[in-house]
Amino acid sequence: MVTGFEPFGGDDVNESWEAVRRLARDRYALAPDVELVTARLPVTFAGATAALAGLVAEHRPDVVVATGLAAGTDAVRLERVAVNVVDARIPDNDGEQPVDVPVRDGGPTAYLTTLPVKAALVALHAAGLPAVVSNTAGTYVCNAAFYALRHAVEPSPGVAAGFVHVPRADVVPAADAARALGVVVATAVAARHGAAHQAPVPAGTEH
Repeated sequence: MVTGFEPFGGDDVNESWEAVRRLARDRYALAPDVELVTARLPVTFAGATAALAGLVAEHRPDVVVATGLAAGTDAVRLERVAVNVVDARIPDNDGEQPVDVPVRDGGPTAYLTTLPVKAALVALHAAGLPAVVSNTAGTYVCNAAFYALRHAVEPSPGVAAGFVHVPRADVVPAADAARALGVVVATAVAARHGAAHQAPVPAGTEH
């Protein structure tokens, strides 16, 4: 399962959802036997966290890659840590702007990704895609969604779940961001189910 976000902050598009849509269309790096579910999340603290919990319960995925936009970065960011804090610099799309509150009352201070981020990083670089491992997903809706996702899959050991930030399209084109998501998913599927599921990473061009 791969998710992206609706536009926010006055933008007409959200590059994370554009990348997810292209991945669903072109299935970069995904083997034919991989069943892909995609969803667009609202950029709201309440809506995004509830939607992810519902999607996990409904689909029971083996691998979940939630994605969001990181406007100030020049590389795909494989997020390592989700923290249990919300500190919104701008209101969400519901007009809510929580400050210094937990994502989940009584929850753990943080969750670590269960995606194989270092293996994904190697695969992304081999595919010629700019990527880094990041140790902070911020304190806005992306981090809240990442935290809620990890909380939702916690009762299911072995599920690979985490968060990936993509840059603006003028830095990393949507087709390349989609290829990157495909590489991350394929790497996680291979790690969970064995190398038989891994497909070659195509060079990839705009379709």
